[in-house]
Amino acid sequence: MRWSPRSRAVSSVVQPLTMPALVEPGDRVAVVALSGPVRTDALERGLDWLRSCGLEPVEASGLRHRGGHGMAFVAGDDRTRLADLVEAWCDPEVAAVLCARGGDGAPRLIEHLPWTRLTAATPTVFAGLSDITTLHQAFAAGLGVATLWSPMPATCALAGCDGTDADPWSRQDLLDALLAQPSQRRSVLAGETMAGAGSVEAPLVGGTVSLLAAMAGTPGATPAAGAIAVLEDVNEEPYRIERFLTQLRRSGFFDGVTGVACGDFVDCGSPVQLRAVLEDRLGDLGVPVVAGLPFGHGPRQASLWLGRPATLDADRGTLAQPRPA
Repeated sequence: MRWSPRSRAVSSVVQPLTMPALVEPGDRVAVVALSGPVRTDALERGLDWLRSCGLEPVEASGLRHRGGHGMAFVAGDDRTRLADLVEAWCDPEVAAVLCARGGDGAPRLIEHLPWTRLTAATPTVFAGLSDITTLHQAFAAGLGVATLWSPMPATCALAGCDGTDADPWSRQDLLDALLAQPSQRRSVLAGETMAGAGSVEAPLVGGTVSLLAAMAGTPGATPAAGAIAVLEDVNEEPYRIERFLTQLRRSGFFDGVTGVACGDFVDCGSPVQLRAVLEDRLGDLGVPVVAGLPFGHGPRQASLWLGRPATLDADRGTLAQPRPA
């Protein structure tokens, strides 16, 4: 199947996207592996945590698959991963589709997504980060539905790993974003101002920088015109971050952006060189830029609704987003 965006026109300026129904206690949530293979021990802890929250996790058929297409870094083959995503999204008994982890492989699915079937289904919560950036982008362009940038149940933040406990703050922040009755009505993340002044309110667009650069110029890419761009990455040297940001600039991703929120850049080389790159590539956009916000691949991972309004305040160095209700 070829890319086929939703029938209604897609504006060149990002508008707030449709919210799916939020999750209630007792709801079924599908856990899918759309990218890399999951660690069994982490997955079991993540599933146990979901159950302890009063949810009913449902394992997709390919959740525990490994070595798709002979590649050790991919979970199941494309057909299995695609079927798991489509079946979970279209199942009226499933309240949320939670990606187990990131890695690599999600971009391979985009050109095969059955948009007519996905559009006909009731919008569902779709959550994940990292490689899942590409599906967040495609769902925004193809379905007009807000998606949740969040930690994932088979990763360290929610499940713990290698002797490190799960992060309680990340767990609670995900629940507050996911559930219909959050414990707090507003999430405020604190960082530091890198450029600009004042505050802007706009929908959030973005994700992992390397994946946004990989999406640039392809069908389904969603630029940041009229939006606040959220950016983060992991295991990329400063020169590569510079290359990715230059690609995004040249492709028009930042044209018309209203602000930039930078999260964690974990294991991305010299902090001094990284800051120089971010200041050089983002500081001249003429918009507020706030860095050091706790979202992405760090030990504390905030959950953010992409496609929904948030406020970036360069005077206070904060990013705030109301919790949907």
